[in-house]
Amino acid sequence: MLSELDRDTVRAVTELLAVATAGDGAEPLSEQFLLNLRGSGARDGLSHVVAGGPDGGVAGYAQLDDGYAELAVHPEHRGRGVGTALVETLEGLVPGAGSGSGGEARPPRIWAHGDLPAAARLAERRGYRRDRVLWQMRRPLRGTERSAGGTSIGTEPLPEVHLPDGVTLRSFVPGRDDEEFLRVNNAAFDWHPEQGGWSRRELEERAAEEWFDPAGFLLALDGSGRLLGYHWTKVHPATAEEPALGEVYVLGVDPAAHGRGLGRVLTLAGLHHLRDRGLDTVLLYVEAGNVPAVRVYERLGFTVHAADVNYAR
Repeated sequence: MLSELDRDTVRAVTELLAVATAGDGAEPLSEQFLLNLRGSGARDGLSHVVAGGPDGGVAGYAQLDDGYAELAVHPEHRGRGVGTALVETLEGLVPGAGSGSGGEARPPRIWAHGDLPAAARLAERRGYRRDRVLWQMRRPLRGTERSAGGTSIGTEPLPEVHLPDGVTLRSFVPGRDDEEFLRVNNAAFDWHPEQGGWSRRELEERAAEEWFDPAGFLLALDGSGRLLGYHWTKVHPATAEEPALGEVYVLGVDPAAHGRGLGRVLTLAGLHHLRDRGLDTVLLYVEAGNVPAVRVYERLGFTVHAADVNYAR
């Protein structure tokens, strides 16, 4: 277990993640875990586990962040117990109630991206169950989308954006809107283990990323300038496998402003922004159990594309 990684190890782990992504069709680490890896700074609740291979390279990697974990095994080293060893190490790192006075460690909650069969088998062997499912949903932005089989799937054109009376829309201004965004975000996601409880650290980490574009960070305000809700969009650059994709990165509405249709309005405003940037497809992530949100997105033409699973024991 390591609290920090040196530059060479970070580079080796990054190479492992690229190989795993190419082989599995899913990135093994989520955004926050990638930020933690690249930052590599020590802080409470963050641990790195690196499994070395017989050739001296990195055979596997796991990360623990405040009780949540993600991991990856190099495709050439799978089936040799590397994944099991990583999970066993993680299980010894999470303090349980009373830890430090003889209390047992509490198993981590482990994310498996892509809902891959190998991850499900490992979870079952270790006694984990499916606890949360995060759906990736997608929607074409220009009426049709060509599926992998070559057939065209029709989608209704984007509805127009109609702001409620007294509501204005503008882009986020860094430094000026930070506190209002954090207020609304943390109120909207007070139930959410990853998105809730943000501080300036989480906001500043993302604002420092190359993809950050305040023009696509849309704010809905009332007549007094108080923030009612926001839609933070993101653009994923094209890869060898996929063209550039837009994303409904985070969308939140102040609970005090519920009932005004702002969720739908903000969603549409962001989709129009992404389409106007020339993008053809947009994706979003939503908890499969968040039925009201799923219904909103389904009515706007989104369908399930992939799933991530959180395992707990």
